[in-house]
Amino acid sequence: MSTKGDSILRFEKVSFEHGHNKPILDEVDFVVRRGAKLTVMGQNGAGKSTLFGLITKSLTPNEGVINIVNNVSIAIARQVIPRPDLELTVRDFFQKQFDKVQYDIDPKIEKVLAVVHLKADHDRIVKTFSGGQQARLLLASALIQDADMLLLDEPTNNLDKAGIEHLTQFLVDYKKTCIVISHDAEFLNAFTQGVLYLDVFTKKIEQYVGNYFDLLAEITARVEKENRKNALLAKQIQENKDKANFFANKGGQMRLVARRMRDKAQELEEEKVDVRREDKTIRSFAIPAQTDLTGEVLKIISFTTLSAKTHKPVAHKANVSLRKNQHLLLQGPNGIGKSTLLESIANGTAKGVTIADGVKVGYYRQDFSTLNFDDTVYDSLASAMDREHEETLRSTAAGFLIGGDLIRSKIGSLSEGQKGLVALAQLVLQKPGLLILDEPTNHINFRHLPIIASALSRYEGAMILVSHVPEFVKQVRIDDILDLEK
Repeated sequence: MSTKGDSILRFEKVSFEHGHNKPILDEVDFVVRRGAKLTVMGQNGAGKSTLFGLITKSLTPNEGVINIVNNVSIAIARQVIPRPDLELTVRDFFQKQFDKVQYDIDPKIEKVLAVVHLKADHDRIVKTFSGGQQARLLLASALIQDADMLLLDEPTNNLDKAGIEHLTQFLVDYKKTCIVISHDAEFLNAFTQGVLYLDVFTKKIEQYVGNYFDLLAEITARVEKENRKNALLAKQIQENKDKANFFANKGGQMRLVARRMRDKAQELEEEKVDVRREDKTIRSFAIPAQTDLTGEVLKIISFTTLSAKTHKPVAHKANVSLRKNQHLLLQGPNGIGKSTLLESIANGTAKGVTIADGVKVGYYRQDFSTLNFDDTVYDSLASAMDREHEETLRSTAAGFLIGGDLIRSKIGSLSEGQKGLVALAQLVLQKPGLLILDEPTNHINFRHLPIIASALSRYEGAMILVSHVPEFVKQVRIDDILDLEK
């Protein structure tokens, strides 16, 4: 009989690489205890989702052993619903989570939908739900399995405030083992007892006790200690070199002393430690606005939302005018139709919305479907430019941590966070007059968020923003708000 605290999962000297020469993990060791609530953290592209793939056995390590206790069931909520599953009904989508047919599945579906705070007809097709509602379905699809170990990959993406509060409370009360990948520090600190930190430089996983703030304090203290040690050693090395030079000039027996001093300096040099390199943040950037903008850029006289009860369209009158250098925040709960409205504005089909002639629209979609997943990153960025200029393209990409091999990779092979950085780099190169942003913080490392907020604040074209992250919105200059619920 196993009790809380026994190890449920153990990685021993596990190494993994994506294709040739793309190492992700190097001889990684860590232990997860039964009932633990852990967070996986690390830079975009460090391999957090890969780690989940190894735990669920959808990926196999190149070396090392992954021990999972016999008969332990594992459920995973991924970042996005697989495309084929979007055509299923809610009932079939949940049924697909089980190996055997579940004859009494409807009451189980009701129960988990209540946990994620979603009302849904079981015959409704998955793709008709909004991004935020799909995020709740993903979460519920993991919960319905009642597994011994729950893996959640960016579960707060697309969730509104109420959704995040419900999820947080669920995880606080959760009695089984839970491992979460997230970039939302506040959310993590509400339930985390430990952190698995993926170091993108060393390819190791460091295990810490406590929450994200404890991790940060521990890393900061460690870096300071390493710097202090190196400064002391540097002083001793210089003293030995100075003495060696002094004795070497004396000649005779003193040369022997000089050599000993040089050897001592060499020994001290080898004692220096590699100071831990912290996650890089993206460079400060600006999204240049289209230069020939004049007068009214966008006018909204009416728009349509979806009724929460009937899911039928409801028409509303409005009087919104956006000119150059004006920023509009579009808000409302999950499922009201924010993304649908943004998409129709971006492609020019929204009734009651007019975009002035000649205005270039830059559109950031939360599911990155504006990117062609078969293109290389280079081609994707080049397509956003009026005239391809390799130096500008490469220097812009480097600012978003896209360099070297990455620029020749296909978009489809990138992590979700890296796709987000490519989409932002595209906007910089495109120089739009109207910027439409649908959840630009999803999947993005929270170290980058203040830099992105600052760039949006300084943007001098017209802008429409949708974001469920209040901390982020607070940092962006907003001139007008359109609340779809009011």
